[in-house]
Amino acid sequence: MAPLTGHQKTLLLLVLAYTLSMCDRMILSILFPQIKAEFGITDTQLGLLGGLSFALCYATMGLPIAKLSDQYNRKWIIIISLTVFSLMTALSGFAAGFISLLIFRIGVGIGEAGVNPASHSIIADYFPPERRAFAMATLMLGASLGMMLGFMGGGAIADAYGWRVAMISVGLPGLLLAAIMSAALREPQRGRHEEAQPPPPPPIAHTAATMWANRAMRHLLAGSVIAGLVGYGLTQWLPTFFMRTHDLTQTQTGLLMAGVFGISGAIGALAAGKWFDRLSTRGFQYGMWMLAAVPFVTLPLFILGLLAGDLSTAIALFIIPGFAANYAIGPTIAMIQTLSPPHMRAVSAAIKMLLLNLIGMGLGPVLVGVISDLLAPTLPENTLGVALSYFTVVGLWGSVHFWLCGRELVRANQI
Repeated sequence: MAPLTGHQKTLLLLVLAYTLSMCDRMILSILFPQIKAEFGITDTQLGLLGGLSFALCYATMGLPIAKLSDQYNRKWIIIISLTVFSLMTALSGFAAGFISLLIFRIGVGIGEAGVNPASHSIIADYFPPERRAFAMATLMLGASLGMMLGFMGGGAIADAYGWRVAMISVGLPGLLLAAIMSAALREPQRGRHEEAQPPPPPPIAHTAATMWANRAMRHLLAGSVIAGLVGYGLTQWLPTFFMRTHDLTQTQTGLLMAGVFGISGAIGALAAGKWFDRLSTRGFQYGMWMLAAVPFVTLPLFILGLLAGDLSTAIALFIIPGFAANYAIGPTIAMIQTLSPPHMRAVSAAIKMLLLNLIGMGLGPVLVGVISDLLAPTLPENTLGVALSYFTVVGLWGSVHFWLCGRELVRANQI
C-alpha cells in the first residue's frame, strides 16, 4: 500500500518540529559549565535541570494532550505545543537563578509534551505498516539534527555571548516554524491504512490496560525505557565530560558531539530503520532481535572510550557507538503504532513517552550526577567518565527485554 499523498512534505515539517524540540531540550547540557559557575550549583542540581524537572511535566502533560490528539485536530496541537516550548526556551535566557530556570524548563517540558504523540499518530496515517519504521526513523533524525544544532550553535553562541543569549537564540526559530506549519501541514484521515474505520477513542485507562495485556508490548516498553534511561543520561553529560576530562571549549565540544554522535547517529538511525523494515518482512521478531544485539557490540567500546587517557583514542572508540546512538528510536516507536489499534495510537505513544521521559529522561541525568558526586571525594581524576561507565552497563538490561519482545511476537503470532 502506498503512502498518502503529501507524505514527504508532512514528514519534513514534523522532522523540523522535532529538531527544534530536541535542540531546545539538549542545549542545556552544553551550557552546564557556565550555568554551574554563575549559579554555584552541584552536579545533582544540574541533573535535575536537564532531566527530572523537564521530564515530570513532559510526561504528566503528555497523556491528556495525547487524548486530545486521538479526538481532535493533531495539526493544531503540534503548532500550539511548538509555540509554547519555543517561548519557554527563549525565556530561560532571562532566568535569575536555579529556581526560575527550573520553572522555565518545566514550561519547556509542558510545551514539548504535545509534539511527539500527535506526530507519531499522523505518520501512522500517512504510511502503511511495512514502511513505518523507516518513516519513524526519519522523524527521529530530529534527535540528531536537534542535538547538532544545540551543541554546535549553542556552544558557539555561548562561547561568544554567554549561555543566556544561546538560550534565546535557539528558542525563537520555533515561532517561525509554527507559522509555516499552520499553512502547510495537513491533517490526514485516521486509520487510512486499516481495513475498518476506528471507533471513538476509549478512556486513557482502557488504552493502558490494553497495552499491559499485550506481553510483547510490555517488553517493548521496558526495553525502550531502559535504552532511553541510558541514552538521556549519556547525552546530557557527555559534553561536560569532554570539557572536564579533555579540556575542550564549548565550541570544540559542540563540533565533536555533532560529528561523532550527531551526523553518524543520524545515519545510523536511518540505517536501523531500513534494516528493521527489511527484517520485519520475514516477521517483526527479527527486527526486535536485531535491536537486542546492538548494545553487546557498542557498550564495551563506549566504556573504553570513556576511560581512554587521550582524546584521539576516545574519539576512535566512540565512532561505532556514535553510529548506533539512536538505533532503537525509530523501530520502537513504529512498533508501538503497529501493535496499537488506530483509535489508541496517540495515547499509546504518549504512555510510551510518559514512561520513557519520566524514568529515562527524568532519572538518567540525575543518576549520573549523583554517581559523579558520590565518586568525587575518592576519585578526583576522570570522576565523570567513571560514573558514566558504571551507568552505561544498564543498557544490557534493555537488550533482554527487546529479545523477549521478539519471542512474545512469535509465541502470540500477533504480527
